[in-house]
Amino acid sequence: MRMKTLLLVAAAPLSIVAPASARAQATPDAPSTTADTSAREERAEQEAPRRDVVVTAVARGRDRLDTAVSTSQLLASDIDKIAPRSLAEVFRNIPGIRSESSSGEGGANLSIRGLPMATGGGKYLQLQEDGLPVLEYGDIVYGNADLFMRADLNLATIASVRGGSASTFASNAPGGVINLISKTGETEGGAVQLLEGVDYGEHRLDVDYGGRLGDTWRYHFGGFLRYGQGPRRIGYDGNRGGQLKLNLTREFDGGHVRLYGKVLDDQTVGYRPYPVRVTGTDADPHYESLAGFDIAHDALASRYALRALTLDGDNRPSIFDERRGRRSAVYSVGAEAQVTLAGFTVIDRFRYSTIRGRAGGDFPAAVGAANDIAATIAGAGATMRYASGPGAGQPVTRPDLLGEGNGLLAKAVIFNAKLDRLGNIVNDLRGSRVDPIGPGELTATLGLYDSRQSIDTDWLWISRVMEVRGHGDGALIDVFDANGVAETQDGVHGYSGSAFKGNCCRRRHRVDFYTNAPFGSLNYKIGRVSIGASVRYDLGHAQGLIYSADLGDGRVGLVARDMNGDGRISRAEQRVAVVPLDRPAPVDYDWDYVSYSSGINFRVAEPFAVFARYSRGGRTNADRLWFGPSLNTVTGRPTNPTAAVDRVEQAEAGLKYRRDKAHLDLTGFWARTGEKNAQITAPGEFVDRVYRAHGIEAEGGLDLGVFRLSAGGTYTDAKIVADQITPAYVGHVPRRQARFIYQATPELALGPIELGANVVGTTSSFAQDVNQLTLPGFATVGAFATWHLGERLQFSVNSNNLFDTIGFTEAEDPSIPATGIVRARSINGRTTSLALRLLL
Repeated sequence: MRMKTLLLVAAAPLSIVAPASARAQATPDAPSTTADTSAREERAEQEAPRRDVVVTAVARGRDRLDTAVSTSQLLASDIDKIAPRSLAEVFRNIPGIRSESSSGEGGANLSIRGLPMATGGGKYLQLQEDGLPVLEYGDIVYGNADLFMRADLNLATIASVRGGSASTFASNAPGGVINLISKTGETEGGAVQLLEGVDYGEHRLDVDYGGRLGDTWRYHFGGFLRYGQGPRRIGYDGNRGGQLKLNLTREFDGGHVRLYGKVLDDQTVGYRPYPVRVTGTDADPHYESLAGFDIAHDALASRYALRALTLDGDNRPSIFDERRGRRSAVYSVGAEAQVTLAGFTVIDRFRYSTIRGRAGGDFPAAVGAANDIAATIAGAGATMRYASGPGAGQPVTRPDLLGEGNGLLAKAVIFNAKLDRLGNIVNDLRGSRVDPIGPGELTATLGLYDSRQSIDTDWLWISRVMEVRGHGDGALIDVFDANGVAETQDGVHGYSGSAFKGNCCRRRHRVDFYTNAPFGSLNYKIGRVSIGASVRYDLGHAQGLIYSADLGDGRVGLVARDMNGDGRISRAEQRVAVVPLDRPAPVDYDWDYVSYSSGINFRVAEPFAVFARYSRGGRTNADRLWFGPSLNTVTGRPTNPTAAVDRVEQAEAGLKYRRDKAHLDLTGFWARTGEKNAQITAPGEFVDRVYRAHGIEAEGGLDLGVFRLSAGGTYTDAKIVADQITPAYVGHVPRRQARFIYQATPELALGPIELGANVVGTTSSFAQDVNQLTLPGFATVGAFATWHLGERLQFSVNSNNLFDTIGFTEAEDPSIPATGIVRARSINGRTTSLALRLLL
């Protein structure tokens, strides 16, 4: 394994002289917008080539109508109109993508075309920056890939490929690829923008600039700084940090060399499922906010619950500041190049990244009336006292008035996870050649992909008791038994996951994943017909150690320890979880599998084409495999030879139409997916099943000059067709899978003013696989208006979720409990911003 790492490092200088991305030349920077109509027409002419060239997850850049894949692109100008508060809100505007944009900046759950979302992250969908994955696995627990990406003025395009060739032109991405493509200085100029939140806490500065340095050099740099409370009321500045990206390109005949770097250090608030009152029935529920806690604008985060005392991964006392929330720290450098050698266009991308951070936030394991929760902790006759806030030390004389009158307490677990090392080394080398063969042209591609992904994380959960109160004013609560003996200490019930059964989950992971993947493709184009096939052979190895009392075998779980140093052991200090550092379990397994894809495209006429494709891909299981029945903790190998890899079969067929003023893509799809997974918010629950999904997706646009419209929708019929653990779920709809999702953006250009809206919606779905509690369908409307005050100055107003719609993306409870309180994650309420942009 060490030799593989050395080979990857050695590839860095090689990538400078022999390779890079066709993407760089196929995607010019997003042009600046000016007030007059001619400028808008010029922008449309410049944007059109980018919309009609496929460059992501394919062998080489090609006209969209000549490819047998489903693709979409969002330009920088499109993203401005969406007014996104996170990347997940951008992804909602890509057809086929199910993006649950309710967790804040990062940590979103993502899926595609009915592929399952049994747990968090984006298991079957890979997120890339400039053609390389940000993380090898998109569903690392507490380390979802979108945590380490930000959209700012550096962004030129977001390109996506759904299904199809993603299986063979990227590892661990059988469902598709979303690629964030940076500006590279092809367009001279830049911008400075100041953004201010009107009804939420956001203060942000964005800058970017690029251009040429002589005839053969060009550059681009940019980034942002921001601080503020964020979209929800938490009582302190939870979003604070920024990003800097830069690149330098040297052009020469037949190619280029590019060096680039990125620094991201950003801390944000992660939003969890929070309590909401639900009446009615499971099939026809009515959700409403609690007194004192607005489900769309509040969070359990509080200015009075900032200090988290625990043991670190080495079992030493450590204090975490909850104001750090989710911290994402990325330092990456890379190189890409393109040259022509012996008739081959050789392209290569290399990147080395150090990635670390922290995930925090209170997850309500149980919510109920204060007296009831207190009784579950300390028995009959339990009493309460404020442990923090203005009333610290005072008894709770009216439990029914806690939380501004809702009378609720939450037994909450701080998902305190230290992301020590999620860095990776990635290299993608490929060469393509076009040769005339008979009456047509044969394009042949050969490539090799290598990566090393580290997963070094510590789970340091803490359990505490707090009132359910909004505006960042929630206090921690101490609970005493009938004899006045404290069951909690400073609001802490246990320095462990004691709010969950079994005091789960004090864990430590030190594992590296090595992936090698040779791949190749052939595409023959004869007249209006293109026939292609591609194959990829993924092989790899996981090696390292994991530590946890959850592994059994006599490993120590709880100990008594004086956490606050007062010389006494309280009852809470008898529930201190430790990592059994002297008894690790090995992780030591290999995998290999073949992916393939074949398609045919027929360009019926210049503006119209039809295509069909069949693909079979795979996804290696990473850290979600370790603590379930699929891993032998003595040998470190899977208990089932097939457990290391989940397979995805897909078929699709569709049509594409392009004219100057209109376009339409219509695609039917079918998929069958096997999955093994673990539920993190329900410790001890595992998934081993097969899913089937089929449906149709549509995307189109209309440009009449004064009026423009882009829209898309996806209909999906998904079912669980086999379940090894819970056979009763067979025939059920997978949790949170809606039948229909859609988006539309109409725009008007009225002289110097542009107006429009962004509508995103979903029909209802089931909260859990048991198919009882329904999550109602909803639609949000975002409005935008831009006033061009001159050729270089523009003022804009954007309102995300203009009508303050309440919409739920998930719920932890399978049905309405007797208390009527459900823990559900809601989208954010209305957030309105003002922005002033100066074009440079």
